[in-house]
Amino acid sequence: MHDESRRIEERVQRLHDQRIKTAIYAATVPFEVEAWQAPGEPVPFEEAAAASYAPFAMGTPWGPPWGTTWFRMRGQVPEAWAGRRVEAVIDLGFVGDWPGNQAEALVHLTDGTPLKAVNPLNQYVAIANPATGGETVEYLVEAASNPDILADNFSKTTPLGDKLTAGDKPLYTFRSADIAILDEEVWHLDLDVQVLRELMLELGEHDPRRHEIAHALDRAMDRLDLDDVSGSAAAVREALKPVLSKPAHASAHTVSGVGHAHIDSAWLWPIRETKRKTSRTFSNVTSLADEYDDFIFACSQAQQYEWVRDNYPKVWARIQESVKNGQWAPVGGMWVESDGNLPGGEAVARQFVHGKRFFMDHFGIETKGVWLPDSFGYNAAYPQIAKLAGNEWFLTQKISWNQTNKFPHHTFWWEGIDGTRIFTHFPPVDTYNARFSGEEMSRAVRNYQEKGGASRSLAPFGWGDGGGGPTREIMERARRLADLEGSAKVVVEHPDEFFAKAREEYPDAPVWVGELYLELHRATYTSQARTKQGNRRSEHLLREAELWATTAALHAPGYAYPYEKLDRLWKTVLLHQFHDILPGSSIAWVHREAEAEYARVARELQALTAEAVAALGSGGTRVFNTSPYDRAEVVRTADGAPVYVEVPASGSAPLAGAEPAQPVTVDGRVLDNGLVRVEVAEDGTLSSVYDLRARREVLAEPGNLLRLHTDLPNYWDAWDIDKHYKNRYTDLLDASSVTVVEQDPLVGAIRVERSFGKGSTITQTITVRAGSPRIDIETDIDWHETEKILKAAFPVDIRAPHSSAEIQFGHIQRPTHTNTSWEAARFEVSGHRWVHLGEPGYGVAVINDSTYGHDVSRTVREDGGTTTTVRLSLVRAPRIPDPEADQGRHRFTYALLPGATIEDAVAEGYALNLPLRVADAAGAPAPVVSVEGEGVTVEAVKLADDASGDVVVRLYESRGGRAQGVLRTGFPLAGAQITDLLERPLEEAGVDGDGGVPVALRPFQILTLRLRRG
Repeated sequence: MHDESRRIEERVQRLHDQRIKTAIYAATVPFEVEAWQAPGEPVPFEEAAAASYAPFAMGTPWGPPWGTTWFRMRGQVPEAWAGRRVEAVIDLGFVGDWPGNQAEALVHLTDGTPLKAVNPLNQYVAIANPATGGETVEYLVEAASNPDILADNFSKTTPLGDKLTAGDKPLYTFRSADIAILDEEVWHLDLDVQVLRELMLELGEHDPRRHEIAHALDRAMDRLDLDDVSGSAAAVREALKPVLSKPAHASAHTVSGVGHAHIDSAWLWPIRETKRKTSRTFSNVTSLADEYDDFIFACSQAQQYEWVRDNYPKVWARIQESVKNGQWAPVGGMWVESDGNLPGGEAVARQFVHGKRFFMDHFGIETKGVWLPDSFGYNAAYPQIAKLAGNEWFLTQKISWNQTNKFPHHTFWWEGIDGTRIFTHFPPVDTYNARFSGEEMSRAVRNYQEKGGASRSLAPFGWGDGGGGPTREIMERARRLADLEGSAKVVVEHPDEFFAKAREEYPDAPVWVGELYLELHRATYTSQARTKQGNRRSEHLLREAELWATTAALHAPGYAYPYEKLDRLWKTVLLHQFHDILPGSSIAWVHREAEAEYARVARELQALTAEAVAALGSGGTRVFNTSPYDRAEVVRTADGAPVYVEVPASGSAPLAGAEPAQPVTVDGRVLDNGLVRVEVAEDGTLSSVYDLRARREVLAEPGNLLRLHTDLPNYWDAWDIDKHYKNRYTDLLDASSVTVVEQDPLVGAIRVERSFGKGSTITQTITVRAGSPRIDIETDIDWHETEKILKAAFPVDIRAPHSSAEIQFGHIQRPTHTNTSWEAARFEVSGHRWVHLGEPGYGVAVINDSTYGHDVSRTVREDGGTTTTVRLSLVRAPRIPDPEADQGRHRFTYALLPGATIEDAVAEGYALNLPLRVADAAGAPAPVVSVEGEGVTVEAVKLADDASGDVVVRLYESRGGRAQGVLRTGFPLAGAQITDLLERPLEEAGVDGDGGVPVALRPFQILTLRLRRG
């Protein structure tokens, strides 16, 4: 029987591939084609339509990397084709098996109306059904010759990732452009055979259904006339009807399918190309909606909608119509599908604010769920942030990529650091580009972890990244699988419907507490360090601009709050938090442009802050503190002189020197300020950091040890750090100079210079300032290494059972041991401004202004003590997809904070990232808000988005315990409301007799207050 089954399988496959598939198009006539190569960047349709075209023959190479070639195609439907379904079929010379990341085109009518895209697996454009015969067809086709960056499966470097280095050799050879008859009966037969054959192959050898299908296919093939496939197709289909119509078992798993076209907002192409990819795919989707009434398409990323609205108004109008018809489902409610770990807390909140508002403003729809199928892990604050934005569910599938541990659930409640839970689903089909193949359907059922408790899962279907989205073939597969014995049942429906049914079916789903850590792509915390630094700096500059603009709006007559500019700048920063830009996994072009954008954002925000401060008056010099904590520290005047100042939280103070408790002394290579004593060794490492207050040595071994590791992962260079990187390294212990560079009662500094490797240099300035135990290490690297990672180690004499790392609106604890495979897999983790290690009564923090990746390890010494080591990941040198990633100059600061509590770490994290601003200003307005009570931290201060003049303040509990306090205002307060993230009222907030707002927060609770001015 086994040999008989194989004979049938081989027979069916050959007849399908060689006879049925090749007969789908019954007849063809070629288009007459002309071409025009657009110079440089893409041009508008009007310019292309007016260009001079030259004759173009099939088989001709076309398309330099990143070029645009316009093709004029003219043809006529033969009179004899009247009554047939007629289509244009265009093959640009597609290559490989990846439908995105290569040539693609948008077909226009001659009046500029976009019709549909042409992609490798979606090459047709409908002409007529039925044709009358004699129709004249004329198109203008905008074809993009995007290079296949990863043609060698992530294994080879290429200069194609930037138009500056890609060259101009044509990439593609145009194969065909025809007017063709679609033989619908043969086309349907093709799909019948595919679905049945794939189902058969997934069923077990002893499953009677497998053999029933095999013999049905065998008998049906007997009806196929090899000389007249078209004429015999109906008879073959009739023979297959009995096995295609057998209903699924009552207990069969249900797969809820929703159309999808995952389009990375930038990745192996620049942002400008994503704008065109969205127009192409969305044209396809709206065309498919016209063909299939039961089609539903889920689409996230408000930014992409805005691009289409601004650049392709006719496509935008079709989207609006599809939304009204219920066939297009805006989902996700975020500006882009951002990275899940690196954006700051307020930035994640703004992702939802801007995304959800866009969908409400333009479609009247409030999205209900978070749609992040492809981000590289998800921080443990997400459940609370998502729920505060009005979301009910969360979807991803990326955790299925784990290298070590299989995640134990597909449908579950995810609990965040504050206790908030959100209903969550991981599609067990393990892809967001499903096509309803037999293998995918079998995988979804086989994988599903909740068998016995629940019986349904979600499957996003369609080709992404320029592949054209869902296709009619996938829709036909879904129809055949709606109720078919041996398979899961498929129903095409809105994600909200799926989640409602799933939650009703499984209300007591299991709970997962804490972060969703992806055991892969750990290098995305470090790759492309300048991009990450640009994001971190932008987030803090936005905070600064909003605070002082609010202060000026309240206290400076005539000052206008810059709503539109701040909105635009926020959206720029949010765009660049996309999960292949901020993580550093895009081509060179993307990161080159990102650096330029961050520089522009910084200039604009600095100007906005300067304007706001200037509006407060002139005639004196004041120091402005954007941090939510009081500050007593050293600043520099315009001429560089150090001054010790005391400045209230979110307020300002005159630049008048205060007296610190003790001055800084410098004795050889020893810095001492009465709080800490720092000894720098001859090799430039920290040989001792002594906490004079606690009277204990902080370091167990030399600190700030720079270790250079070989860093060549098995795959995905920019994405991954593999555990074997630790096995080969060089400690940078040869200092070319160790020099005292500042010796002042307020500041002492020692500079260490090193050179190493392939001409790389590191200059570090170790600084101790009066009044602060914080030891700053200002770092300037000229980096020329390849396939290396540089780490900075701080081995401290602390027995810490766990480390604490700042995340969005709080922090997360991770064990420092590796008792289980789950802990061992976290050999590289992410954090924001600080990492804290503590034992009862004492702690140490490592602060940074732009790094995210780090590792923490623990060893027991021979003397019985414990060394816990924090190592910051400073810079990498991957070569794929950007061969020059991270090369060149890097400037950043990190710091060691001895004797630190969690609250100290929070305060100093803000301080390092929000430097005091010295400016010409005369007035001394009270801080817009101040907080009485420990643990209540102000994250954002701004005017309400509705231009009402109300002040919006976002607070959170930052220590991990309960907190009580009172919010005071620097303006008359008429009332207060608690709102959601979108500033919509939830309940009234009380105001005490002194005009303050009492607040009581649970651990890590986020609270948004809307304050009405009196």
